[in-house]
Amino acid sequence: MVNDLLVLQIAEIGFCQSFKRTNNCVAKNAPMQLDFDENRAVYCLCHFDERRRQVLADPTDSSLYLGQQPPARKSLPPFEGLRAFDAVARLGGVRKAAKWLDRDHAVLSRHLRKLEEWVGIALIERVPTGLVLTEAGKDYHASIAKSLDAISYATLDLMNQGIHHQLMIWSTPGFAQQWLSRRLASLEKANKGVEIELKPSVTEPDFLSHEANADIRFWSSYEDLDELPAHLRYQTFAESPIIPVASPDYLERHPEITSPSDLLAHQLLHENTTRTWELWLTSLGVDCGSGLKGPRLWQGNLTTDAARDGRGIALTNPMVASKHLSRGDLVWIGKDNPAFPPRPGYYVLIARRDRWDEASLRRFRTWLAGTVAKDMPELVPAA
Repeated sequence: MVNDLLVLQIAEIGFCQSFKRTNNCVAKNAPMQLDFDENRAVYCLCHFDERRRQVLADPTDSSLYLGQQPPARKSLPPFEGLRAFDAVARLGGVRKAAKWLDRDHAVLSRHLRKLEEWVGIALIERVPTGLVLTEAGKDYHASIAKSLDAISYATLDLMNQGIHHQLMIWSTPGFAQQWLSRRLASLEKANKGVEIELKPSVTEPDFLSHEANADIRFWSSYEDLDELPAHLRYQTFAESPIIPVASPDYLERHPEITSPSDLLAHQLLHENTTRTWELWLTSLGVDCGSGLKGPRLWQGNLTTDAARDGRGIALTNPMVASKHLSRGDLVWIGKDNPAFPPRPGYYVLIARRDRWDEASLRRFRTWLAGTVAKDMPELVPAA
């Protein structure tokens, strides 16, 4: 499949000139109605459009390749050359690419020269500041990068088949520290024989590279979110309101807060940007004017800790702040106040669609929903 895609992409961007020269074709600018010697296993380019349509329509259809000749030797450059070219194009230099591939930069340069000799077209231009892709190189890389990624993902899928003794979970840092890590014993009991790895992260994992089996994120109801890629699916396992909190000491020392607009006169604690507070206030009809001020602490854990220390007001949710709310370390501002209508947020578990029903992931999903229902029934999402 991937080899056919590479061949079709090479032909599509004009490398048929190399095929013409190889087969002693006449008329440099002749149309692509060429029928090469069958014994040399070169595609008949007069059938290129139809073949391209079939392969790109469903590249996973193995019936397209049964009984087909493999791609011609001349149509597929040495793989080391393709890897070198791809790494240089992505990383922007030979030395960076060599470090990434764990190769000597001189060896990488030789691979690049051999690739250019193979296709008969300059792909890289040497300039005083380093290397830049030629226009042909840019077009070529835009095409083959997809196929190289496909090879990588297919290989990782194959290598990870049958691996059911690991459960790699990525999560927002606050949920990982304040909720999930405190229930690890229960999780391990529900997944006997499974090695559990928990990674707090503000970024999402690359599921196609098998960085994680599951990812836990928090989505606000008032924020526009991008659709998940087709290869992923999600399950909502908790619905928790997004609330402003502060320490009792802070609230005693500062003006009373009776409406959301009153918060603008207070010290607001931000994560990496002011956007979280701006979206929350805007959803309640508050005009944030030219922007908000206040310290940026990058993570919700830090803003909550700063709020407990009396440094200002943070946004959080009861699922991760329940302990501090019950002990009185933090006060839920606006609770039971009609001027502060609930602003729901949703904890979701995201995983690959084709791995959704694997045993370890299925047990984790079941455990997650059951534990929320047992420990915090008020946060069980509506059916």
